[in-house]
Amino acid sequence: MKSTAPLSYLDDFLLNLQTNNYSEETLYSYERDLKVFEDFLNQIKLPFSKVDKRTINLYKAYLNSIDRQTAGDQKSKKKLKSYSINRFLSSLRSYLKFLIEMDYPAPVAPEAVKLVKTERKHPQVAELNELVKLIESPSFLENNKIVAARNRAMLEILFSTGMRISELTNLNRQQIDNSGRIFILGKGKKERFVYLTPRAYKYLNDYLRLRADNLSALFIPCRGRNANNNAGLKKKISSNYLQERIKFYREKLKINIPISAHSLRHGFATYLAEEGANPAAIQVLLGHESLNTTTRYVHTSDRYAEDTHRKFHPLKDAD
Repeated sequence: MKSTAPLSYLDDFLLNLQTNNYSEETLYSYERDLKVFEDFLNQIKLPFSKVDKRTINLYKAYLNSIDRQTAGDQKSKKKLKSYSINRFLSSLRSYLKFLIEMDYPAPVAPEAVKLVKTERKHPQVAELNELVKLIESPSFLENNKIVAARNRAMLEILFSTGMRISELTNLNRQQIDNSGRIFILGKGKKERFVYLTPRAYKYLNDYLRLRADNLSALFIPCRGRNANNNAGLKKKISSNYLQERIKFYREKLKINIPISAHSLRHGFATYLAEEGANPAAIQVLLGHESLNTTTRYVHTSDRYAEDTHRKFHPLKDAD
C-alpha cells in the first residue's frame, strides 16, 4: 500500500547515513523503524507536517499496544519491550535532528520525543553446562549433515569469540588466519581481532571440509528460497535463521532461561570474568567503546556472587 503520509526527506536521511559510513544493518534498522512511524501516520490519517507533541504521545501508546503493525505490514503478536520502544523513538529523534541540521522543515523538535522508562531486570545468564548443551545440540538435533556441521560451527564461534550475530553472519573466509584469529569490522566500523579456541577452530574446519564451493562467505544457506539470489550466487546465512534455530534447540533441550545469540556473547563475557579475565581485555574483545558498556555484560551469576561472599567476607567465620 502506498503511503499517504510519507516522511519528508527520508531518502536524504538514509543517504546521509550511508555517506557517513554507517553499516547496511544500521541503515536497514533506521528505515524499518521510520516506516513504522510512517504507517502509524497513515492509520491516523495525519500528514507528517502536522505532527505535534500529542502525536508523539499517541505514537508511544501505539508502540505499546498489540494492535500495531510491524514493519512487514503484519499484526503484532505481543507487546514491545521498553528498550524496543525506545529504539523506535530514538530513530525518530535522529531523523528530526537531521531535518533541523539540514534546514529542512521539522514539525516538532527532537527533544519532544522523550524515551520511555525502561524496566530494570536482574540479568540472567544460563549456566555454563546449559550453554555447552545448546552449542553442541545441532550435532544431534539436525538431520542434515551439512546443516548440523554449519550450525554447530556458528554456535561454537559465537561463544569462542563473543562476536555479535551480525558480525558472524557477515564473515568471509579470508578474515580468518591459520591461527584462528579473525579480523572484524564491527559496529560503527570499528576494527578489532577476535580469537577462535582450538575447539571452535576444529568445528569450523569440519564444516568447511563439507563445502563443495569456493564462495567467500563463511556461512551460507543450504536450501530454501534464501539459498540463491537472482544472480545465482549464494547468499550469506541470515541472522533471523540462526536466532530461530537457537530457539528451537533451547525448547528441545528444555532450557528455562531464554537463550539467544546475544546470550552467547553475554555468557562469553560473564564466564571470562568469572575465570579472572581483566574487564579492560574483555572490553577490547567485545568491541565496546566504553568500559561502562562492558560492565553491563560482565555481571556475575548469582551462584558466583554467593561463592564470593562466602569465601571473602571478613566476618565469615562464626564465633
